[in-house]
Amino acid sequence: MGNGNFNKEARMLLSKPDSLYIGIDIGTSSVKAIMGGPGAGEVDAFSASYPTHRPVAGAAEQHPLNWLDLACGALGQFAAHPHAKYVRAIGLTSQVNTHVFCDSRGAHLFPALTWQDTRAAQHAEHLEAQIDPSAKIAALGAPIPIDASHALARMAWIAATFPEVWAMTRHVLLPKDYLIAQLTGEFVSDPIGSVGLVGPALDYAELLLEIIPEAASLLPKLDDPLHIAGTIRHPHPFAGIPVAVGTMDAWSSMFGLGVVGEGEAMYLSGTSDVLGLISARGSGTAGIVTFPDWRGIRLHAGPTQSGGSSLTWLAALLGQEMSSVLALASPEHIRKESPLFLPHLDGERAPLWDPHSRGAFVGLDKAIGPAEIVAALMEGVAFAARLALEAIEVSGNQQIESLCHGGGGAQSGTWCQIRADVLGRHLACAASKVPGATGALVMASLAAGEMNSLREATQGLVTRDRVFSPTRTTRALCDERFGIFRDIYHALSPINHALTESLSR
Repeated sequence: MGNGNFNKEARMLLSKPDSLYIGIDIGTSSVKAIMGGPGAGEVDAFSASYPTHRPVAGAAEQHPLNWLDLACGALGQFAAHPHAKYVRAIGLTSQVNTHVFCDSRGAHLFPALTWQDTRAAQHAEHLEAQIDPSAKIAALGAPIPIDASHALARMAWIAATFPEVWAMTRHVLLPKDYLIAQLTGEFVSDPIGSVGLVGPALDYAELLLEIIPEAASLLPKLDDPLHIAGTIRHPHPFAGIPVAVGTMDAWSSMFGLGVVGEGEAMYLSGTSDVLGLISARGSGTAGIVTFPDWRGIRLHAGPTQSGGSSLTWLAALLGQEMSSVLALASPEHIRKESPLFLPHLDGERAPLWDPHSRGAFVGLDKAIGPAEIVAALMEGVAFAARLALEAIEVSGNQQIESLCHGGGGAQSGTWCQIRADVLGRHLACAASKVPGATGALVMASLAAGEMNSLREATQGLVTRDRVFSPTRTTRALCDERFGIFRDIYHALSPINHALTESLSR
């Protein structure tokens, strides 16, 4: 489970640390956690994975107890560290638009519906149709769509499909909020992670909650991500240590990449890809999630539906380890006549928000081998990111020249170069492989009152080790193939809609 290996260099330097913190990230496929601090670096780390279950078409479920068991495993490992006594606070972050329906005690009543679960798509379309677009923009401050992963769509789906679960539901929680409830006994969330439910004043938007009368009583109270939610209860490790409210993984990873100021941009690559720009200039645009201003940060974000998950799927299909699949391809495998890949294996989010779209390889012939297939997949994921990037530039009213790049997908130099070529932007890669956990640690240090700003808290924790620049000679080819990529989506759209609608009947 955990790696258990202490960073020896950090241990030698940190003989008498003043303060350490713990950051825990409940991701789409694993729990990642680190113990460390600004100026001290990473002292210990933990990582362990859990499955996603897909019992029927459109389903993507996880068991909340898996998250809790592994988070406690991380805390147990860190509690055995020689410097555990210096831990001052714990921060949590998690995947969002993943929902846990719980009883009055916080026990889950149903498997968690992850953000990849599209079964509430029809309910989302029905709810969206009930709200005047201009009124929704006024309520939320931006044209944020109600899609299959929206909390209200999930409530409507549970109520219609599993009325016995709905009748017992007293709390609808995000993964980090579920863990906070289990570890501290407090039911609290944050306004940033409550995507599509919160308006510019960082309170729940009444217009949205009125659609489902029970929603207001089921959603937790909101508090600032940098406030303390509660303290760890016995018998959990680190009992008595405060836990920060925290926020969603994209924001936490943004902090973990060192992106905290106006005009700075990120490209987070994990199970899915998320493009983000901090900009006070823009007022938002359709297809992009524009968050309310929080402590001077107004984030325009484009979360796609697939990133590393596409490669995970292909590796399983080929019966090979991920590292072996990554080693097959290079940028040279992408030529004018190469196949193209539409990475919509679970539909697509920003900027298309099309749960009915599906994946496709186009342009296959008998000369195509595994290397060309892998390269096409990497390029297709990058093209989906380019769609999101261009949309967030419109949303934020700023041109992006360089992005801070991080996450598991940023560990492949080949994929980084393909992304830089496709985007036509510089990618500055973070040294840390766990930006989400790093950001949670940063938030814990601020919640403990021992750091003065996000910028200060990231110093000594966030470093960049490589920069990938676009290859000038590939620009025309990338632009041409990107145009065809967009055409493929539109051409296949009626076919994919017909196929997915037949599955839902």
